[in-house]
Amino acid sequence: MVTEQDSARREIAALAARMIADGGLDYASAKAKAARELFGGRAPRGAIPDNDAVDEALREHLELFDDGHPARVARLRATALRLMTDLADFQPLVTGAAWKGIAAEHAPVHLQLFHDNAKEVEFWLLNRRIGFDVGTLPHFGGRGEVEALSLEVDDVPVLLSLYGQDDLRGALRGGADAARGDRAAMAARAEAAGAGATGATGAAGAAGTAEGAGTAGKIP
Repeated sequence: MVTEQDSARREIAALAARMIADGGLDYASAKAKAARELFGGRAPRGAIPDNDAVDEALREHLELFDDGHPARVARLRATALRLMTDLADFQPLVTGAAWKGIAAEHAPVHLQLFHDNAKEVEFWLLNRRIGFDVGTLPHFGGRGEVEALSLEVDDVPVLLSLYGQDDLRGALRGGADAARGDRAAMAARAEAAGAGATGATGAAGAAGTAEGAGTAGKIP
């Protein structure tokens, strides 16, 4: 039996997904705005969807209305693989759009780096003449905020969130439903996506390129 709460949750998730895809909103802002538009601030108790529900709605929306989605995911994954090779000293994990395979138009490659001196990451970028902006993001474990660097690599937006070495402990929990993965796991997902796209030649070609690009040359 579908309850009023379930129906409201699906409506909010679907509208939030469209706002993320079309307007570039973050998940929290999109959910809050969708709830206001649909229910005028009086959404049923418990009707705000979690991010997983919004992810599924966003995936459905992009698959239906965005022909460029498979190629965009492949490009993000190629960039993620390349960066994870170059930033190996910082034990990178990938999360977000590239990891999930759900990429709205302006979604960045999001890497989480683990090192006891965050300045070393900044020096790494500066030594390669890569400009960046500094901000903050919520800690993935809910423990305050961490420094985050926003930059572009070959016109692909990239977000590097900087964690201490101790934060790496337990970061890969979750098995198949993990919120992040290392380079080997990212390469496996890219390869699986390419194999699963048989019959859609353009998407398969783009996804197949991801692993090759990931192992090719360093960032200047």
